[in-house]
Amino acid sequence: MEILTEKIDLNNLDKSNWETFKFDEIAQKISKTIDPNETILETYVGLEHIDAEDLHIRRKGTPDDVKGGKLRCYPGDIIFGKRRAYQRKAAIVDFDGICSAHAFVLRANSEVIDPKLFPFFLHSDQFMHRMVDISVGGLSPTINWGDLKHQEFLLPPKDQQAQLAKLLWAMDEVIEKEKEVYNSLSLNKMCFINELKKNSTDLITLRELFDINWGDTNTTKKSYVNSGYTAFSASGPDGYLNKYDFDTYGIVLSAIGAECGKCFLAEGKWSAIKNTITLIPKEIDEAYVKIIFEIINNKSYWPSNGGAQPFISQATARKSKIPFLTPNNISEKYKILCAFNIGLNDSKLNISAKKSLQKSLINQIF
Repeated sequence: MEILTEKIDLNNLDKSNWETFKFDEIAQKISKTIDPNETILETYVGLEHIDAEDLHIRRKGTPDDVKGGKLRCYPGDIIFGKRRAYQRKAAIVDFDGICSAHAFVLRANSEVIDPKLFPFFLHSDQFMHRMVDISVGGLSPTINWGDLKHQEFLLPPKDQQAQLAKLLWAMDEVIEKEKEVYNSLSLNKMCFINELKKNSTDLITLRELFDINWGDTNTTKKSYVNSGYTAFSASGPDGYLNKYDFDTYGIVLSAIGAECGKCFLAEGKWSAIKNTITLIPKEIDEAYVKIIFEIINNKSYWPSNGGAQPFISQATARKSKIPFLTPNNISEKYKILCAFNIGLNDSKLNISAKKSLQKSLINQIF
């Protein structure tokens, strides 16, 4: 990849011989519609299956999941979310199937842009910012093809495009390999936790180790986001909370809704918000608390209440069982879990750094 970078010199790209094209010269919009109830195709992809700023589709559904007309898509096409373009969803199709009508199915015009470079062009800041600018509507801004097709973009000559695409795909391969490392570590950690539960002959209920109660239902309290969730309130710069319920480490369990079964480690001064259950350790080692956190921080650990709205009761939390560990076992298991978590954190940081570099390369080009 370094050799490619040296040849191209992205910091000093000469764009004097680049040409401007309208978007409908760059790509074709595929508009064939399919009734999911009548198709023999087996794969459906909605915008919910596509991650922001990700070239790859990592989740899929089936036509049985949806109703109403959908768009036909083919391997090599791009599904681009025309609704809420700020979410930056554009992914490469690797299947024969159908996709959401809230997307455009785009196919590169190979006479103007190399199909291998096209996905990266769509993920450039220049393109995505333009899409946000031309979106219309309030709660769910949407791009109209009539506006998109007239947008003009500067593209490199065809003889440079293959080289640029090769560089960007090399970077993508590096990212995907690092993701494989992360996924492998995650799987091994999960297997370790499952073996820990499976091989334990002595079990103990959570209520024997923790004081278990509902989170504070005082709605005048404002919560802070912690790690992307609002399961508990930590001290914040604006001093919203005038008192804290706890000044210790503990576990907060999200007990209702979409995050039901998700757990959070809390320490220092904090207060739990409503719809959560707090687990405050009685007289157990902090390492044991963290091992227990790893065991119960899994939706599959918690039994379903069978209702439309996922819910965990205090009674369920109190009678839930986990392995009873001796001090020697706690030390051994904790060291292994720490090693997994350090590896996962390092891998996550590597992925983030490489994705930032890839994004920088894309924007240097476009």
